Amino acid sequence: MPEYAILILPSANRVYTSSAPALVSAELSAFASVLSAEVRDTGTRAFGGVDYVTLTTDEPLSDDDIALVSNVSSTYALFEITGELLRPLHLTPAARFDSDLLTIQKYPGKTNEQFTQLVFNLTLLASRWADEGYHTPLHVLDPLCGRGTTLNQAMMYGHDATGVEVSAKDFEAYERFIKTWLRSKRLKHTAQSGVLRRHKTRLGQRLEIEYAADKDDYRAGRTRSLVYYNTDTLRTDELVREGSVHLVVTDAPYGVQHGSRAEDDSLARSPRDLLAAAIPGWTRVLRTGGAMGISFNTHVLNRAELIATCERAGLTVVTGPGYDDLAHRVDQSIERDVVVARK
Repeated sequence: MPEYAILILPSANRVYTSSAPALVSAELSAFASVLSAEVRDTGTRAFGGVDYVTLTTDEPLSDDDIALVSNVSSTYALFEITGELLRPLHLTPAARFDSDLLTIQKYPGKTNEQFTQLVFNLTLLASRWADEGYHTPLHVLDPLCGRGTTLNQAMMYGHDATGVEVSAKDFEAYERFIKTWLRSKRLKHTAQSGVLRRHKTRLGQRLEIEYAADKDDYRAGRTRSLVYYNTDTLRTDELVREGSVHLVVTDAPYGVQHGSRAEDDSLARSPRDLLAAAIPGWTRVLRTGGAMGISFNTHVLNRAELIATCERAGLTVVTGPGYDDLAHRVDQSIERDVVVARK
């Protein structure tokens, strides 16, 4: 049977590098649902002292299959295994822009961009749009968007993106970054920012950008939108139209970095309380057939509790190959896992 090997992209984070092979193997299992070739097995194998993630199929991967596998997170190179030799295959990922959109920003607490892509992929593959989401624009929401790693991944895949974040510092940092990046890449765009108001009440700040990958698309009106609301995530369903979002992809607070303003205007730092209050609103803006992917710290939030919260909101948690074996260590205080649920 045909067998393939993925060389893992090196990461500056040593701990994530050690976790990546198992995570990519799980991710490949999820990709099996959209490949024309049947996936028989995934695993790891060493060639020349270097570990690779392997994929065994019942028939050779088609060009479309290779294009899909090209989007697997942490993929550096893809090979066909022939005996003890590796034949390189040409990667054709869906990325519309240079990778520096994801890698330039450096700051304490930044979620590894390879992991962000993994959660994004798993969420997309669990949705109704798994077959088309790598070439058809969707609307992606990150309701705890921080400095925009998920928003940038949505841009890379050619999607519209909306982010919500309570931190004014994160909003201002992202506004500076994305405006500078768009100008440096000479991408046609318009950007508007200002006070965010609703019913004459000041909620925070807003950033609205319309852009295109090239001038021809911009002139033809084939533009994408990027919207960032600097406000409480509990207001998400007031700002985003009901049933307008295909995917919700977010990294839940680890117990220190993020918070949401509760009714008494105090910071609610408990991830459990925050998600219990916010997930129903996020679900309302999600389209039927859409999916929600949430990464979280199991030291402060139990997986079973998060699953119960999703189910109370009317979501169906996705289980099985690719979704059950994602727990991994980040540092001594963070053990990270992922829950994906479908509406």
